[in-house]
Amino acid sequence: MNWPTQKLENVADFCLGKMLDQKKNRGEPLPYLANVNVRWGEFDLADLREMRFEQHELDRYGLKYGDIVMCEGGEPGRCAIWKEQCSNMMIQKALHRIRPHDCLQPDFLYYFFLYKGRAGHLAPLFTGSTIKHLPREKLALVEVPVPPHTTQNQIASVLSTYDNLIKNNRRRIQLLEQAARLLYKEWFVHLRFPGHEHVKIKDGVPEGWEKKPLGELLTLQRGFDLPVSKRKEGHIPIYASTGINGYHVEAKVSGPGVVTGRSGSLGKVMYITGDFWPLNTTLWVKEFKLIKPLFATYLLKSMQLEQFNGGAAVPTLNRNDVHRVEVLCPSRMLLDLFEEYVGDIMSQIDTLRKASSKLANARDVLLPRLMKGEVTV
Repeated sequence: MNWPTQKLENVADFCLGKMLDQKKNRGEPLPYLANVNVRWGEFDLADLREMRFEQHELDRYGLKYGDIVMCEGGEPGRCAIWKEQCSNMMIQKALHRIRPHDCLQPDFLYYFFLYKGRAGHLAPLFTGSTIKHLPREKLALVEVPVPPHTTQNQIASVLSTYDNLIKNNRRRIQLLEQAARLLYKEWFVHLRFPGHEHVKIKDGVPEGWEKKPLGELLTLQRGFDLPVSKRKEGHIPIYASTGINGYHVEAKVSGPGVVTGRSGSLGKVMYITGDFWPLNTTLWVKEFKLIKPLFATYLLKSMQLEQFNGGAAVPTLNRNDVHRVEVLCPSRMLLDLFEEYVGDIMSQIDTLRKASSKLANARDVLLPRLMKGEVTV
């Protein structure tokens, strides 16, 4: 089906965010999104920073419901739609803000860009030999389909059904993760573990527990190099310091395992159920000596590893420094009980993640067919 098209500059307002300049910026400190906060179809709002904005800049750089936020650099077309996830959100220069006119339904335009980005159609618009950027003037010339509003709404409704189910799964995962964190805190921080009423505590240590250097509980090991040029597309996740960095055909470590940042970004601790490849920007648990993977995960999270930064310019975590830190090692019975309880929670999380992956795959198969008018809605 051939729909009429318009250049983006004729059907939407768009601009780049504000340049970050601590010395020149004036006004009220407000949270802002940067490139790292925008994922494919979602926002990561965990580590937001603030920048000063003056009153006259609020409308230009502020986000409104239905705005599409696209990365100016990085993966071509990576974008998400703003649904007022939080208030007073601004954008930094690394992002384009696209605000459709009345002729376009915001969700429809978002899915159009998601389709174009996923299909690689926006890559030729990027310039730069080493660092790629999407200039505003090239984005302005992108041809956008403008079907009737009824058609736009129907397409957006079909695709949103998949995304809403994925979001529901994500919320359930967050609640399950919170339950596991609270259980760890209740048992091993507040010391209100099962049967604690009958256990003597001396110098803050329950009977049957011991204070030991972390290195006696587990061994952290630096990850492995894997240049992009040597990667072969597969199903094995590649972990960097902040999370999954791609997929490969070969695993270096058998799961379950635990990974944390070694260089660049510190403090994030990740539990991995299956086999994986930890990159050299990470530390992974090579040996679980006295504890098991799930307890190790929450123990490392509670240690706030970013405080052990030993790098001057680039944040760096020295495993030897961490190995020397004294921690409490609970009784074997309690460790086994925690692993059993949290293991059930992780199984539910794994099931929800697999369901979300299938939903996303189904949506991505349907997306191009809807956008080309090959499927009647």
